[in-house]
Amino acid sequence: MFYICSTTIFAAGKKEFAQMRAPQTNPNWVLKIPPPVWALAMLAVAFGIDRAMDGRAIFLFRSSALALLFGVGGFALAAWGRTTFAKEDTEIIPTSPSNKKFVTRGPFRFSRNPMYSGLVLLTLGIAFYAGTLPFFAVPVLLFLLCNFVFIPFEEAKMQRQFDAQYTDYLRRVRRWI
Repeated sequence: MFYICSTTIFAAGKKEFAQMRAPQTNPNWVLKIPPPVWALAMLAVAFGIDRAMDGRAIFLFRSSALALLFGVGGFALAAWGRTTFAKEDTEIIPTSPSNKKFVTRGPFRFSRNPMYSGLVLLTLGIAFYAGTLPFFAVPVLLFLLCNFVFIPFEEAKMQRQFDAQYTDYLRRVRRWI
């Protein structure tokens, strides 16, 4: 009996995992919330945890210089990517059904995801400013969310839409920095 139940649960789990890993064409609720909103929500939770700990939060490392470097650098990279999209007059929303243009200039020459990279670096800058564990969790969680949820969705969409041109781009340009 245990074997039958565990095998059924395992098989169901494998099926759900396969569906999660398959390229999606319809965005789920996680994808409908833009990454900057996720970042703000995570930062708000980190702030709440930090305040709830009332000075007992695990202090890791604080550096104003690194906070400024990563914060400004991350913001600049994300803004450069956003400005490049605006100049090309293409969609910035990750869940848009399609893209008007395939953008490979500006920061997209060096990274396929400069806006996500910039957002992660910006939150890392905030973590260096705060210096506590809850804030250092934010860039890690944001990276995981972007790398395993948003980027695969967008890559599948771009592959369907731009096929060989996108395949060549994948070979030439790194996913992150």
